[in-house]
Amino acid sequence: MAQKRKLLDRVREMIRLKNYSYRTEKAYVHWIKRYIFYHQKRHPEEMGRDEVEAFLTHLAVEGNVAASTQNQALSALLFLYNEVLRQPLGQVDVTWAKKPVRLPVVLTREEVGAVMAHLTGEPLLVTQLLYGGGLRLTEGLRLRVQDIDFGQKLLVVRDGKGQKDRTTMLPDAVVPALQAHLQVVKKQHHDDLQRGYGRAPLPNALAKKYPNAETEWQWQFIFPSSTLSKNPRGDADVLYRYHLHESTIQRAVRKAAQQSGIAKRINPHTFRHSFATHLLEAGYDIRTIQELLGHKDVKTTMIYTHVANRGVLGVRSPLDELA
Repeated sequence: MAQKRKLLDRVREMIRLKNYSYRTEKAYVHWIKRYIFYHQKRHPEEMGRDEVEAFLTHLAVEGNVAASTQNQALSALLFLYNEVLRQPLGQVDVTWAKKPVRLPVVLTREEVGAVMAHLTGEPLLVTQLLYGGGLRLTEGLRLRVQDIDFGQKLLVVRDGKGQKDRTTMLPDAVVPALQAHLQVVKKQHHDDLQRGYGRAPLPNALAKKYPNAETEWQWQFIFPSSTLSKNPRGDADVLYRYHLHESTIQRAVRKAAQQSGIAKRINPHTFRHSFATHLLEAGYDIRTIQELLGHKDVKTTMIYTHVANRGVLGVRSPLDELA
């Protein structure tokens, strides 16, 4: 058992060395544990490609997991063997879960307004940034004070999906409310400092490079949590102010969607989908939209051509020609 704990410690150390997020760390450790237990607690050093293939096939066939879940498990095991154990697996041949091709749920501009009409405070501000800048929910919540450029009307999305930085627009419509919100956050930060707190957790590499930066104003989250909490990666006795939890925005959006009476499956990510679709409908270039969304492959962005109001070819139904 001691050997197993030591292995997981090595996994965590390597993940932090490569500056992966805490969410990735939890997910990778979870899948490595499941892999070990599936093979009756055998040490991964004693196993290899055959055992990995058996586990991944089990997830797809018997576990009935989604393709994305199976891919995450594979990523965790590849990381374990390639980066930690230094025993590359080579080509992994498994039965892959079928990945259903589903079109994203998109709101009309009127529907976006209808949902936002039932939001207030921070949930409204966050949602406006998701729709106005095409952000993922985690990207919006992780924004720090220095990531807003009011002069150039830009948002800097740091360490987005795939560990890439990018810029997107800061909508004019949200600027006054966002500036007023930051004044409240700044006062809270000042009060925290007076009480001996005022720390925001930094990425592991930055925390080592700039040990005093965690109390500086520019590193504070724009949407801070209402409570202080411990850093699972740091000193257990030090309290930090993290950003709002995703569930706070998810609950608010779900309630607002119900109140709006719109019969669509609406969640925070719906606003990112709507951002991309509305830009496409407005005639913006697909490559520009790809960059704003932070998609690695333009094929991912092309999905929005299937839900845009007029489509890429502007096809009109023959039924409408009868009128």
